[in-house]
Amino acid sequence: GIRMINNDVLRSIRYMLDLSDQMVIDIAKLADAGFALDKDQVQAFLKREDEPGHVECSDAVLAHFLDGLIIHRRGRDESKPPRPVEKRISNNIVLKKLRVAFELQDADMHQAFEEVGFPVSKPELSAFFRQADHRNYRACGDQILRNFLKGLTIMVRGA
Repeated sequence: GIRMINNDVLRSIRYMLDLSDQMVIDIAKLADAGFALDKDQVQAFLKREDEPGHVECSDAVLAHFLDGLIIHRRGRDESKPPRPVEKRISNNIVLKKLRVAFELQDADMHQAFEEVGFPVSKPELSAFFRQADHRNYRACGDQILRNFLKGLTIMVRGA
């Protein structure tokens, strides 16, 4: 099923970049012009789990938003055909897409974890970016992704 963290990722990035609901809609559209969200949906995703009207953010919504974020921040690469948007999102994919969107080097990734007192070793970090069938692949847990989002927010917004 859908993991709650999809909503947290959306909420974190919206706060980090100070995006309006309309910007969230516009960014998701960059990944696919036919992908329509409305403000009511965005507001429902942003509500806390225990608030009335809360709706779980699907993998499709988060995938469009993250792919759109890459285009929003880095521009569209016209030399390559657009990549199909993932059907399923994992924490590892979220980490990968954030690394691309924010043009983060390994040192930046390590800094994000250090900002929140949650250092990650070099082998551990590279394991998150391996193909899932690689022997050194490691699944990125919710706690790791949450800490990364917190650290990246500090880096982007300032302490």
